[in-house]
Amino acid sequence: MSLTQYYVAATLDGFIADRDHSLQWLFTARSDDGGPPGYRAFISAVGAIAMGANTYEWIVAHASPGTDPADAPWPYEQPCWVFTHRELPLPRSSAPIVFASGDVAMAHTEMVAATAGRNIWVMGGGDLAGQFADAGVLDELLVAIAPTTLGGGAALLPRPLDLTLHDVSRNGDFACLRYAVGRGWMSRNE
Repeated sequence: MSLTQYYVAATLDGFIADRDHSLQWLFTARSDDGGPPGYRAFISAVGAIAMGANTYEWIVAHASPGTDPADAPWPYEQPCWVFTHRELPLPRSSAPIVFASGDVAMAHTEMVAATAGRNIWVMGGGDLAGQFADAGVLDELLVAIAPTTLGGGAALLPRPLDLTLHDVSRNGDFACLRYAVGRGWMSRNE
């Protein structure tokens, strides 16, 4: 059974992007790609990706800076659902990119069908992860806390959630936390 996971890095004060939607703060702390929470192992288990428009635009802009978005390479092999209410450029990609709006539960059903039993990565943002949680389809939050503060920006989770701490580890400068969302994940995997 596939899990739907919000896998993200955040600052100590709970932001995933600064006020300008930039992630540059993320690249100032030391980490090991092979260390916990294990990006390589994580991405190999991902069969579909969900993200918001701001995350999508940041990835397209930074995949190949100065390149026309239509010519920018897409860095993921998995099918991706981008949740947006506006028109966005489509980069060069061998994987399907679906622009979606409305109820995340309907898109989640499509995503599960596309994963072939692998997991769904809710990449960002925090409000989108909250919508997945509100729909009862978010199983886990895997967050790497960076040793920096922003004082404002895009919140990690801009709504209350019932979480159960499942694991704590360290990767370089990051404190890595794994939470079950509600009781759904724990009951399926205990």
